[in-house]
Amino acid sequence: MAGSFETHNNAEIGSSQAGHLIRFLEKGNAFVYHPPMALPELPQELNGKKAYLVGIKGTGMCALAELLSREGLRISGSDVADEFYTDRILMELGIPYVETFACANVPDDIDLVIHSAAYSSDTNPELAEAERRGVSILKYTQALGSYSGRFDSSAIAGVHGKTTTTALAGTLARASGLSARILAGSAVGDFGGRSTLSLGNRFFIAETCEYRKHFLSFRPRRIVLTSVESDHQDFFPTYESIRDAFIEFILLLPVEGELIYCADDPGATETVSLAMLKRPDLKLVPYGKNAGGPYRIESLEVTQERTILKLAGYAEEFRLRVPGRHTALDAAAALALVSTLVCIESGPAGMTGGKLESARQALENFRGSRRRSEIVGETGGILVMDDYGHHPTAIRTTLEGLKAFYPSRRLVVSFMSHTYTRTAALLDEFASAFGAADEVILHKIYASAREKYSGGVDGRNLFERCSARHPRVLYFEEPMDATDILVAELKRGDLFLTMGAGDNWRLGQAVLEALEKKYSPGEAS
Repeated sequence: MAGSFETHNNAEIGSSQAGHLIRFLEKGNAFVYHPPMALPELPQELNGKKAYLVGIKGTGMCALAELLSREGLRISGSDVADEFYTDRILMELGIPYVETFACANVPDDIDLVIHSAAYSSDTNPELAEAERRGVSILKYTQALGSYSGRFDSSAIAGVHGKTTTTALAGTLARASGLSARILAGSAVGDFGGRSTLSLGNRFFIAETCEYRKHFLSFRPRRIVLTSVESDHQDFFPTYESIRDAFIEFILLLPVEGELIYCADDPGATETVSLAMLKRPDLKLVPYGKNAGGPYRIESLEVTQERTILKLAGYAEEFRLRVPGRHTALDAAAALALVSTLVCIESGPAGMTGGKLESARQALENFRGSRRRSEIVGETGGILVMDDYGHHPTAIRTTLEGLKAFYPSRRLVVSFMSHTYTRTAALLDEFASAFGAADEVILHKIYASAREKYSGGVDGRNLFERCSARHPRVLYFEEPMDATDILVAELKRGDLFLTMGAGDNWRLGQAVLEALEKKYSPGEAS
């Protein structure tokens, strides 16, 4: 954990750096600093050191490998044999890896082992071997946290919107000429199909994960909080438990640290209000329709497949081609963050003149990130898309956004729920989330490695509950079994969307391939 400041009434105020104490005491405030507990650290000098990454194909692990290799760290690793999009990235980077886990894989001259949270020394022979040898071992989140301490770091946090907000922030950072490194939780088209973007060495902007409080290893100077509501019920059984985790994260901010938050999200506003009881020193920057200040949304319109966003602090409007009100909120958050960083780097003028015009163009050209309203393809006038949304709120807002963006298209949705605990806890919310869809196709629940089926809620329970609320719901236990009926019924002007954190995205690809065979090239739009 980070250090903390203690007030006379014993309320604790988190800080990530002891140096902040000096600035705080200069203001005449009687706060006492408690030194931080020791945090796992990367070697101070990385150049020439050797690291072995267990689970290297994971999105975060692959991104971390790319960032650390830029520091001169010599990396190798291991993972399963399944093919992921990160295989291509690792090959492009020239990072070797094996597709098995064995003690003999771990190099003799290794300085450091970093591993995905999916593995532990109890079950992974490579981690057990590294532990036996006394090699320094860090979890991914610990390594990322240590890396963040080398920069002026900003964390993107929240139950929804993290990846898109991070991707937008990186896109704006590049348009503004900001000296920064960015790490998103998915591949981003604007990042060349990778999860990282390297623009310089001053700032670090990273998506952070609330699951199991992983983000507490991060060392932020500012936080963007997009949303807070019940999720990850296997670890956070109540809304209050996940809310309190976000409060704990906010308390890591340094004195007068900046907290950018969505004023339209009830959970975020409550979390911020409670955090401010302990941290009245924090600088708040709200965004959204209910916000005050420059990032208040004055108007939001959809026309000709563009979202037109008008913010109180800007005379110019911003245009987005990625659908949804939630995307507009993410854009406002990214603008607030990058504007702050531009002011730090370039002076108080901030995002004005040429920088502002470049930012406006970058927003309109932004095409989203992998599995976030991602266009898979179009043929015969039928548009096929894929989206990672797997929480009822994300499902509802994404579908409503797509319907507003494509008002003339019939919206057909394949959804695969992820984790039994989430489905059981939010069953009614899931069943009511598909109102904007014209047709819903449901499947079995995609199991998580972190839980086992207890005989409770399954995919058919969700189907039955959803059928009582929606006029057209079909059920196919296995997603691929829906291929033939979809190919037969989809028509010109339809939008077919695969949705969820499962593997039904394969259905979208199969349907698109079958439709391409069905329609001749002359008929494809």
